[in-house]
Amino acid sequence: MKKLKGCLYSASESNTKLPDLGPDLIMSEILPRLPAKCVGRAKKVCKEWLSCISSKEFVMMHCRHMCKGSRQKILSIGQESCFISSTTVDLVDEKTMITLPFHVRPSDVWILSSLNGLLCVCLRNTFEMLIWNPLIRSCINISDSKSYGFFKIYSDAVGLYIDSSNDYRVLHIKRGRFTVDVMAYSRRTSHWKRIPFLQKRHYHTNGYVWSGGGDFL
Repeated sequence: MKKLKGCLYSASESNTKLPDLGPDLIMSEILPRLPAKCVGRAKKVCKEWLSCISSKEFVMMHCRHMCKGSRQKILSIGQESCFISSTTVDLVDEKTMITLPFHVRPSDVWILSSLNGLLCVCLRNTFEMLIWNPLIRSCINISDSKSYGFFKIYSDAVGLYIDSSNDYRVLHIKRGRFTVDVMAYSRRTSHWKRIPFLQKRHYHTNGYVWSGGGDFL
């Protein structure tokens, strides 16, 4: 990486064309260090990049790079308390107790999805969905009077993603009797919007089980 920085610096100073870095250097040193959103865009460059980025080896390299640094945190939720700790080896035993911004026991909080430090959680007593940032103690209730933003266990799925305008969104898949209703919540506008999704009827049956997720590309 230092060699790459040196090449970029020399090229910018002398106003000359950058040297050919070669595919091996790009695949092993540059792409694994990019954020997930940029990696998703890189898949569209060519078939070679798509094949490389889709491999298990690249996924492992990317995960190792993303997990480096003291900014990575672990949230531990127990029966009566919540703690935040660091992933750094020499700080792993240092824990900070946090107070929940909602009036329930920690054991009554379900984590549905996570992305870049944001959590989408559900309160077990009301089934309301919330966006929660444990590091800055910020919380937004995204349920409303139109029955949007309420999670139903065993039939719903939730994921967080960033759209093309860099807006954080919550994708909520709700399956009813022979129907699939999909809503997207915008953090920027604070509104829900219904979106078309999986119109084939065989996806509406109980033969398919949805799983939650985060970091969608």
